[in-house]
Amino acid sequence: MEAGNYTVKQVTIDDYDSLLELWNSTEQSRRALNPVDDSREGIARYLKRNPSTCFAAVQGGRIIGVILTGHDGRRGIIHHMCVHPEFRRMGVAARLVSLAEGALKKEGIQKVFGLVFKDNEAGNLFWEKQGYSLRTNLNYRNKSLNEKIPAGE
Repeated sequence: MEAGNYTVKQVTIDDYDSLLELWNSTEQSRRALNPVDDSREGIARYLKRNPSTCFAAVQGGRIIGVILTGHDGRRGIIHHMCVHPEFRRMGVAARLVSLAEGALKKEGIQKVFGLVFKDNEAGNLFWEKQGYSLRTNLNYRNKSLNEKIPAGE
């Protein structure tokens, strides 16, 4: 496959079914999903709060990559970044990251972080190449306020 002839657009809730299909195309993305935040309603809520910082790469009407990025007014966070396995190592992810970072800068955000599973070697290498450093002086703490969402490992 060739990713050279794709376009990029802002994500809308109309993209939900295609996003879910993309996220399910890879084990790493599948395991990051939860039934509440990644439901149609959860993604609609996220996009309403972050309408200009989420992007999709589209080729032939098919979403081949996506980045969901938002912020709390202080820090940006990359929540979901996924490129279909057939289109990896073609610059799609780097372009999506660049667009998301630019959108965050426009909103006055100066620092961004993302979460990557420790055992996702390809993902961790990608983020390192994008200039994201590994913070070893922090512990990520998690608490689920909804019994439908697992607390994690």
